Amino acid sequence: MQRLSYFIAVIAAGFLITACGGSSTMSEDGLIRIKSNQSVEQTADRLEAALQAKEMKIFGRVPHSAGAAKAGLELKPTLLILFGNPKAGTPLMQESRTVAIDLPQKMLIWEDDAGAVWLAYNDPAYLARRHGLKNEAVLSKIAGALEAFARAATE
Repeated sequence: MQRLSYFIAVIAAGFLITACGGSSTMSEDGLIRIKSNQSVEQTADRLEAALQAKEMKIFGRVPHSAGAAKAGLELKPTLLILFGNPKAGTPLMQESRTVAIDLPQKMLIWEDDAGAVWLAYNDPAYLARRHGLKNEAVLSKIAGALEAFARAATE
């Protein structure tokens, strides 16, 4: 019953994002996508500010577009921010070491072909299914934190 409550909460978070003015989609690929009202760079800066305000460790910013340009290729603005908190991630890794392949957390920000900017991140419910995680308290906290960070970055 608790697991069902968790999944309902994650779905409700998606509806909340939409109700707050953003556009969000969850899909079978395990990603939550939110349309941003900012540019890629502004969205990334706002995300980093939100992460720093909660004392999250930012491991890096991967500018995929810059890498493409160095290789002589074109790629619309696309960047990845890696971040985490051992207090949240370690209990999940203690439960299932394979979740470490999906940690630290990451959020991808990109501009699509129509010029819209999107932010996407791994749905914790998907990670729970993928790695057999049962720690609903930690997963619920992570889901709430990721939703809040995404909202702060995209509004």
